[in-house]
Amino acid sequence: MALVSDAGTPGISDPGFLLLRECVRQGIPVSCLPGPTALIPALVQSGLPCDKFWFEGFLPHKKGRQTRLTALAQLSQTIILYESPQRLCKTLGQLAEAMGKDRPAAVVRELSKLHEETARGTLSSLMAHFAEKNVKGEIVIIVGGGNHADPIDTEAEE
Repeated sequence: MALVSDAGTPGISDPGFLLLRECVRQGIPVSCLPGPTALIPALVQSGLPCDKFWFEGFLPHKKGRQTRLTALAQLSQTIILYESPQRLCKTLGQLAEAMGKDRPAAVVRELSKLHEETARGTLSSLMAHFAEKNVKGEIVIIVGGGNHADPIDTEAEE
């Protein structure tokens, strides 16, 4: 099945999000064709709300990192981060510490490539999932906003 829009990306500020979320809940694989940036396809594919989001990009490596994590924890919008494979588990752990281990999230990596993966769950379940892997490639972390009243399934899934 394909979801196509006559204007823009399905799932961003339109009811396509409801269909995508139900597919995720039913275990139906979802793949989004990427455009010039990974953040929008990763956001849509995450199954988390797409109507309002905050794109943070890469967190500071050292100075100011804790301050940014604390500020991000207060946001009600879905949060999008880029991260390197070497720092993925550390960042997931820091996000869990700042935002709560049960905060819904997704990690999307290697979009449109042979080893594409979308893992959904809580920050703690994702940390456990990726601790067992030798992760490579480009990574996008999507975290549910502070008022995540409608979380996706809480077990990390591929």
